Amino acid sequence: MPVLNSIAESAEEMATWRRHLHRNPEIGLDCHQTAAFVAEKLRAFGVDEVHEGIGFSGVVGVIRGRAEGPAIGLRADMDALPMTEATGADHASAVPGRMHACGHDGHTTMLLGAAKYLAATRNFAGTVVLLFQPAEETGEGAHAMVDEGVMERFGVAQVYALHTSPMHDLGVFATRPGPYMAAVGDFDIRIQGRGGHGAYPQRSRDPVAAALVMGNALQTILSRNASANDEVVLSITEIHAGSAFNVIPAEARMGGTIRCFSVEARDMVRQRMREICEGVAAAMGVEVSIASSIDLDPTVNHPAETEFAAAVAREVSGEAGLVIEPHPHMGGEDFGAMLAARPGAFLFLGQGRGPMVHETNFDFNDAAAPYGASFFARLVERALPAG
Repeated sequence: MPVLNSIAESAEEMATWRRHLHRNPEIGLDCHQTAAFVAEKLRAFGVDEVHEGIGFSGVVGVIRGRAEGPAIGLRADMDALPMTEATGADHASAVPGRMHACGHDGHTTMLLGAAKYLAATRNFAGTVVLLFQPAEETGEGAHAMVDEGVMERFGVAQVYALHTSPMHDLGVFATRPGPYMAAVGDFDIRIQGRGGHGAYPQRSRDPVAAALVMGNALQTILSRNASANDEVVLSITEIHAGSAFNVIPAEARMGGTIRCFSVEARDMVRQRMREICEGVAAAMGVEVSIASSIDLDPTVNHPAETEFAAAVAREVSGEAGLVIEPHPHMGGEDFGAMLAARPGAFLFLGQGRGPMVHETNFDFNDAAAPYGASFFARLVERALPAG
């Protein structure tokens, strides 16, 4: 079964929703206007229950089928990024310094399209739980909703999500069983020394020298503590220190990211990082502190649910419309928190080749929305047959 006819007929309406969301981006947990738009649409569709303010600004919609049965969760993220848009589109962001550069406006639209169809047809036995979450980009939203008990409260047995992809042709789905997106941890290393004149370094406690030693030593974690068979990345992406060529500063700072495919590997890297930095600090007479603001679980697809989702994707887009990827991605996705709580699967949906997500000239392709909405709708009808 290709794209569902009634969803295809709603393509222009979905494009209107999506462009409204694109013009009005919100970031982080503060997605209240977006959430209000979603809740208004769900009520207009006749969804049975609409719950707001879950996970700060998340929305949960509940649609009951024609008979009793299990509950399936479908998730979309709503937040944008703190970037300045350069698409020049008529529907470009109206909020300076914010834009939907990752397609979350499209994800929200696709789930709204599926909700409209499912609320009208109800050709399933069970319950659909629509999970509209904030703060995917900051790694907070999925955890906030899971920690607030959405899985237990709404009886979710399985959970699924889509993400747009400019690396695949329009309408092509991609997924894989097992680890698919990396665990993510950031780090902020602050080194406090004693500043002084650059001509008299012996009178200082140089945090720059300590930072250089720490930076080099941290790379030994991958070569000497991680297995050669593990896929682990540690990248130092920021170094800040000093303001003049002849002044030794009192403080230096380094920041970066950790990527891997298990919580155990991430925790090992963090432990060795602390041991190395504290050891270097003690040897060089400075003080060090290490902080983190993001700890994403790896996104690990459950094999049976991935196989099922892949079969649904083939129904929507044909045999050539599904790619089983041989390798996971080092990018992060906070949907991993939901997959840690319930079995399910995460898939990419091609929107055609073009600018990458997180680029200032990225824009979701509205032609992809009917594919995603049809996938969600058909997944429910296949998983919860009414017959």
